[in-house]
Amino acid sequence: MRKSFFQLHIAVLLAGFTGVLGRLITLNEGLIVWYRLLITAITLWVLFYATKRMQKISLKDILYLTGAGFISALHWVFFYASIKYGNVSIALVCFSVISFFSSILEPLINRVRINRTELLFGLMNVLGIWLIFHFDTTYKLGIALGLVAAFLGALFPILLKLKLGRINMQTVLTWQMTGGFLTLSLVMPFYLQAFPVESLLPSLSDFLWLLVLAWVCSVVAFQFSMNALKKLSAFTVNLSYSAEPVYGILMAFLLFKENQVLNKGFYLGTALIMSTLVLHMLMLRRKNKKVTEPV
Repeated sequence: MRKSFFQLHIAVLLAGFTGVLGRLITLNEGLIVWYRLLITAITLWVLFYATKRMQKISLKDILYLTGAGFISALHWVFFYASIKYGNVSIALVCFSVISFFSSILEPLINRVRINRTELLFGLMNVLGIWLIFHFDTTYKLGIALGLVAAFLGALFPILLKLKLGRINMQTVLTWQMTGGFLTLSLVMPFYLQAFPVESLLPSLSDFLWLLVLAWVCSVVAFQFSMNALKKLSAFTVNLSYSAEPVYGILMAFLLFKENQVLNKGFYLGTALIMSTLVLHMLMLRRKNKKVTEPV
């Protein structure tokens, strides 16, 4: 458990940087995700196939992971759209509502009773978002896009965990990225027709940031996250990602001076969301201590 939490924390720290990259990369949200998936998928195939960690799976499992990959791709598209139409801080805070959706979706998919404590923590995060929106409606489109990203972000880890019991993490992650890239490639012509761009190719600086996004914030971070998912519930993993706004927002304040355009509602809502994470971690620590205590 201790190792899993450490790996999860590293993944969250790296994930916190993705919001800043979404602002630094000048491509639109669809192209950011498309290039991210392309670079990540190629890297994973080279890395895991060369080290013989790819597991042979059935066509049915490939299609399943491809579907989960498409959901994850859409999640990232909406997340980066939230940054483009709002800002980094708004997108990252909305991302933390993933715990609310997870507290409902995980029991429904796994056909178990809803955990009232987890639901309560999730509702606290929703209240945090309401405080932000209530005091300032300037970023309503960014918030709406961020909430869709949170819903999709809660769904795909639950679907992936169902396969982790008999398919190793490397195979799941590689097919998720590959499936996301292939399915998004099918959608991109229609997407670009609706949202045309001047150039499909990234600039040199964009390409370098895309490499950081793919290699550091994807390959490295996702491996840590998937390892943690083996020992921890999807809700715990998703709620832990509520710490992602802390890192991302601090970076946004430092690099983009976003603190100058945010009002008291943002800080009240963020404080409530962060307190949810602290309370949940304390509860898990106390529960784990009771389990390990000698009788």
